Amino acid sequence: MRTSTPARAGQYIALLAYLVFLAFPFLWLVSTAFKPPRELGSLHPTWVPKDPTLANFRQAFDEQPLLHAALNSLLAALAAAVVAVLIATPMAYVVARRRTRLAKAVTGWVVVSQAFPFVLLIIPLFLVLKNLRLINSLPGLVLVYVVWALPFALWMLAGYVRAVPPELEEAAAVDGAGRVRTLVSVTAPLLAPGIVATALFAFITAWNEFFFALVLLKTPEKQTLPVVLTHFIGAEGVADLGPLAAAAFLATLPSLVVFALIQRRITGGMLTGAVKS
Repeated sequence: MRTSTPARAGQYIALLAYLVFLAFPFLWLVSTAFKPPRELGSLHPTWVPKDPTLANFRQAFDEQPLLHAALNSLLAALAAAVVAVLIATPMAYVVARRRTRLAKAVTGWVVVSQAFPFVLLIIPLFLVLKNLRLINSLPGLVLVYVVWALPFALWMLAGYVRAVPPELEEAAAVDGAGRVRTLVSVTAPLLAPGIVATALFAFITAWNEFFFALVLLKTPEKQTLPVVLTHFIGAEGVADLGPLAAAAFLATLPSLVVFALIQRRITGGMLTGAVKS
């Protein structure tokens, strides 16, 4: 059925309103980052700074070790993404291809685990890391990020595995390839978009995570970027708005850059024409 013109116009208007709703916080953040102090305190704020300045960025770097904190966040996020994908890929293959009770139990665990809030998990995780002597360390934080990202990563990759035609694996088996060889040489290359999307999810989740990093990391030299951003808020809750906006703007750039670089791989289909029906 063809959509009528008024209905299509309404869809476009709703989509535009949704995009404006999503873009408003980021655009206002960018505007605030370049405003001088007198414009930040103005009773009539404007979208575009009248006298843009880079003083907020210089002050942010002078007041807090942003580069070192960003390096800590980058290392933790990359390690968590790589480890989560390496663990979740073979698990997703088994869950998607094996219709057993264990596979159903794993799928149920994935769904149930997403319902637990951070507060209920932090105490047992803290005790486990304490026994492993991983408190106040980046490896301990990476372990927590992997545990937190693994259920959703498994669920995502299982869906991608189900989209891979079993006929390809059967053809590889006929040619003498074992299950490991089939997974590495046949299935894994076709899962590239799913693996990239899952790694992106794990990376962004770890990069933006605040609660676990705040509880587990006490030494200033080991703190991640989201924790360091809170240092721009004074003891009485008054925020140094200009430097905070500048630092927050810089903190959002890596996620945007990573997504821009790999978004084609996420949306590109790699299975078209793989099997001839």
